Amino acid sequence: MNGYSIQLADIFLTGDETAARSFIQQVLAEENRLHLYEDLITPAMVHIGQLWEQNDISVADEHLATAVCDYVISDYEFRSARQEPANRGKVMLFGVEGEEHYIGLKMAAAVFREFGWTVRYLGPNLPLRHAETAANAWQPDVVAMSAALSYRLPMLKKSVQVLGDTASKPTIVIGGRMAPMTSFEVDAAPGGVVVMPALSDLHNWLSSAGKGMEPKHVIL
Repeated sequence: MNGYSIQLADIFLTGDETAARSFIQQVLAEENRLHLYEDLITPAMVHIGQLWEQNDISVADEHLATAVCDYVISDYEFRSARQEPANRGKVMLFGVEGEEHYIGLKMAAAVFREFGWTVRYLGPNLPLRHAETAANAWQPDVVAMSAALSYRLPMLKKSVQVLGDTASKPTIVIGGRMAPMTSFEVDAAPGGVVVMPALSDLHNWLSSAGKGMEPKHVIL
């Protein structure tokens, strides 16, 4: 946790979108999505989560901070959007059933777009039956899911089994706070399961995939 991320968390909690945007523009020396998301926004939101767990802030405060964070991400993506064609593959992202946290997913979606993927971001708390229907209809190359809390793990593991066996046999990517605590059998999904504890891991994986590594053959 660095001083800048603590300051950013404090600004998020004020609800001041303009101040948050100005602060990031001052701190960010150059346009660098990974630095912004992993070194500033992620630790800021982790800090806010810890404040909530300690009852130092209310649920309303946490929701306000999340809304401002959402604005900052959307604003950055709008200003830094590139017009390159998306032709690297298709990825479907969502939070597993019951999981309401979504900021990490939104940042992951942006990283996929940066690498030229066609993205369908379906948001948080997607019922498994609807995720299965969407995957069978759209047939993504990758399905990315997240879970932030330990009691989502049973649903996460069930989702891996169900979605890994959909029509396109996609690679399953797992992120969120539970990612480092999650392990899967090699045959958990036909297309493989990749656990991504951090956005830098996703960035490196996508960079390697662009150099000839087939995502479907990666199992961690």
